Amino acid sequence: MRDRAAKTALFDALTEGAKALANGRRAELIDVLAQGERSVEELATEIGQSVANTSHHLQRLLRSGLVRTRRSGTHIYYAVAGPAVTELWQAMRAAAEEHASGLDRLAQDYLGDRGSLESMTRDELVKRLRAGDVVVLDVRPAAEYDAGHLPGAISLPIAQLQDRLGEVTSGAQVVAYCRGPYCVYADDAVRQLTNEGHIAYRLEDGFPEWAMAGLPVEH
Repeated sequence: MRDRAAKTALFDALTEGAKALANGRRAELIDVLAQGERSVEELATEIGQSVANTSHHLQRLLRSGLVRTRRSGTHIYYAVAGPAVTELWQAMRAAAEEHASGLDRLAQDYLGDRGSLESMTRDELVKRLRAGDVVVLDVRPAAEYDAGHLPGAISLPIAQLQDRLGEVTSGAQVVAYCRGPYCVYADDAVRQLTNEGHIAYRLEDGFPEWAMAGLPVEH
């Protein structure tokens, strides 16, 4: 007869990561860290929480093995522990999209109506990049662009887009991307670019999905 307590302990350990992600702020932190390494202070700003509260959530993720740290001077930087962590978050998100009631309404409340926005799939963008007939804008914060970005992408953080619209080639077809399907930056960029007369698309997903698909990434 197998030891029931050992079996229970095993399955409890296997679910530790999922339990750590069963919190909206911690899931949001993983969503940001899937873009690349960030400091506690940067993460607090990104998720709109205090440094103390953000640090508390990060410690929970650290104890469950989902993130790792490194120290540089007085700063501590966090990163996802490995690709499996990003895959876990994407799987949880996909399951919620398929089975959670009311998610579409919540997404629209946050993202707005996407019905008027043109989108482009990852496969189509790969073809367009090979043809060289599209301008790709990375509208995430500069630190995330520096950690990794699509080949040839121009860093144009959404907060700077209005002031730097002149840098976008007139008449060019533009694809904007950001963190993933629930990131508003690309949506806002497409709306601004369209209002200025550009033909603009948003990438249907984001940088983590591109990288996880094994497509080329530049640093």
